[in-house]
Amino acid sequence: RHPATMRVEMLSALLGACAALQLVPVARPAAPLAVPRMLSRARSTGVVASAAAPPPALPASSLDAAAMLRSGAPKLRSSSARGASARQAWVERRLPSVSPVSMAADASPKKVGVVGVTGAVGQEIIAVLQDRGFPMSELKLFASARSAGKPMETPNGQSLMIEEFTLAAARECDIVFLAVSGDFALEWAEKISEGEDGAVVIDNSSAFRYKDGVPLVVPEINAEVARRSKSKLIANPNCTTAIALMALAPLHKEFGTKRVIMSTYQAASGAGAEGMAELQEGCKAISNGGQAVNSVFAHPLPFNLIPHIDKFLEDKYTKEERKVTWETRKIMDLPGLPVSCTCVRIPTLRAHAESITIETEKPVDLERAYAVLRAAPGVAVVDDLTSNLYPMPLTASRKYDVEVGRVRKNDVFGDCGLDLFVCGDQLLRGAALNAVIIAEEVCLK
Repeated sequence: RHPATMRVEMLSALLGACAALQLVPVARPAAPLAVPRMLSRARSTGVVASAAAPPPALPASSLDAAAMLRSGAPKLRSSSARGASARQAWVERRLPSVSPVSMAADASPKKVGVVGVTGAVGQEIIAVLQDRGFPMSELKLFASARSAGKPMETPNGQSLMIEEFTLAAARECDIVFLAVSGDFALEWAEKISEGEDGAVVIDNSSAFRYKDGVPLVVPEINAEVARRSKSKLIANPNCTTAIALMALAPLHKEFGTKRVIMSTYQAASGAGAEGMAELQEGCKAISNGGQAVNSVFAHPLPFNLIPHIDKFLEDKYTKEERKVTWETRKIMDLPGLPVSCTCVRIPTLRAHAESITIETEKPVDLERAYAVLRAAPGVAVVDDLTSNLYPMPLTASRKYDVEVGRVRKNDVFGDCGLDLFVCGDQLLRGAALNAVIIAEEVCLK
């Protein structure tokens, strides 16, 4: 066949794959919703800033192809029919893959507010709250004035009216989730949470992650820090950090950690709904003989990799890479831990992947490492090489658990070295799910 024809067919198949992977957690409202200004946009710029120390605050088609992905039929090499069956069973898993954390039987229903409900993370928070059965007496949906007054249907079939955000309305809530920009969080988070009558605020932006006295929490690792804190403001970590630490923290507890080297492969959804839209629109443009344009990312993302997420710092790392260093140290309470990270944006819709190498303090026994990972809450070991099972965005998308696989001794560090590959849905584990479990651990126990 003509190469141009083959190229169009390949692009159409990719578009079908993108459609199969995308999740719309909250049904579309009756009228189109404008994305509020408060929604964080991940822009890549060339601005240079200092990296000597963490800042006190960081502003923040082929239908056949789609059907194949839904049915678990992507073509992979298999050594046996058992391998194909195992792959299909894995692909067809449905959320939730883990049970909600146990809650106190007498936990009273809470009045919950979500700010930024027209954005990807805000919608995921609503979906996770309802999916996990979080006890709510009322759910308040806040956005900008442009979206106020429009109905939004939630996953459980409720139709709720979006309200314009006001400080007074937010402070009437018991718990407020902020799925907004760092600038918005800096202006309002402390005002919502201050005083005895303030709400517990769980902030998904980077605004307060490095501020002394504000807990930075992955609940399976350090929920107790939030429970002991005098602050009613709790920071949710960067999605890349949260996904990595689900595997690193239990391994550290068993073997100790001397240093960490990481490369990440981050989906378009890390830049929010606009990032996903830009990738999809770019793929469509190329398939129709046009060119992809970019406004969210530093370069066109379709059929490309961009080793540039957030702005560059004086030491030539990006801020995204330094977030992993700073946040890993704070969450694991290892202020001197050497962590080096390279972050790359890739043309997938959701689920970040990470290649991680750790040098340990104690010699690593592989079987013990597997046992530790299998016992870790929120972790799914996906490591059956005979069946071509390993972590992938295709299987990690829309799943609560972080997939961990390709576990092996590292040739450089020998007995005290371990390589692993991690993949997790950053809209869930890296944002919405992490925030909701924080609320469960802090407010219901």
